[in-house]
Amino acid sequence: MSERHPDFKVIKPPAEQPFIVYGSQPTVFLAGSIDNGAAADWQAQITDELQDLSVTLFNPRRDDWDPTWEQDIADPRFKGQVEWEMDHLNRAGLRVYYFAPGSRSPITLLELGLHAERGRQNIVCCPYGFWRRGNVQVICEHFDIPFHETYEDLVSDLRYRISTNW
Repeated sequence: MSERHPDFKVIKPPAEQPFIVYGSQPTVFLAGSIDNGAAADWQAQITDELQDLSVTLFNPRRDDWDPTWEQDIADPRFKGQVEWEMDHLNRAGLRVYYFAPGSRSPITLLELGLHAERGRQNIVCCPYGFWRRGNVQVICEHFDIPFHETYEDLVSDLRYRISTNW
């Protein structure tokens, strides 16, 4: 494991960090498979792999997530989570989408659709085994979004983009 960069940060909900100007420090939203906690914690893995860089990661995988929360706007915990994600997706300089094989990831599909027009401000990894891989490939081609077949290629591209500030 590499040494942690002094400017490396991870922000997770429900943290209400005041948004400051990060200057030259890149901000990355980790959009991707969570599936109510059923998907492997790829966000923790990528966090470990990028900790030697000067970057702020917005990680939506909540430490205190409770799948019994009612998926309704009337539940303030659920609404707060969704609003946190929308705010941070909009503020991030780059959005990373990881579609885990065997997952459904409906929210990730929604988020990609909402931000696809931002083109190269997105990076996608959709390995074989994701149920709607073809749809994701077509969206990426149409909007000129970098597409990766493997997690390793995604990390390599992301490291390069962060180290060169895109």
